[in-house]
Amino acid sequence: MMRKGKTFILSGPSGVGKSTVLNALMEKRKNLYFSVSATTRAPRPGEIDGVHYHFLDVDTFRDWISRDEFLEYAEYVGNFYGTPKRFVDAAMERGQDVILDIEVQGAIQVTSKRPDTVRIFIAPPSWDELERRLTERGTDSEEKIQKRLLRAKVEFQTAHTYDYFVINDTVEDAVRELDAIMTAEHCKPRDRMEIINGK
Repeated sequence: MMRKGKTFILSGPSGVGKSTVLNALMEKRKNLYFSVSATTRAPRPGEIDGVHYHFLDVDTFRDWISRDEFLEYAEYVGNFYGTPKRFVDAAMERGQDVILDIEVQGAIQVTSKRPDTVRIFIAPPSWDELERRLTERGTDSEEKIQKRLLRAKVEFQTAHTYDYFVINDTVEDAVRELDAIMTAEHCKPRDRMEIINGK
């Protein structure tokens, strides 16, 4: 009997290194599906539909909302963003684990619909290190960096509600912990008993 995949949420403040860690984790766990969000914003040069985003017009997005097609969605700077159920469910049926890189509010929406979703909060080793990483990216003004740090403080207040807490001190250690979490989640009695009982 093929095991069914699980859904994992990865949340954490901007600048914590989620993308770097996720890319390394995808290399390590070949059976991991990264959930691609849908958006109503226009594609940027080089972006491919279905790879970077599922690009939808506003009417289609609203139609999907009315049909409860999203695990979560939000409006940000005049555009909609959301996680379509259909691609997540298809991957899980294929036996793939699914990872969602979404912020705290989105995580609340997903777990209210699917309480068995595993939530992982990824944090920097220190505030100083988070500020250093944001500064070294060289993409934001000092004012924007301070705003991101303020938002990070708010996000940290919800960290205790997550199932796991991973500190991204080094990418290797963070990936090792995430890999261990995913393996452990498939060793729960309810999953193993289903295999034995042939359900």
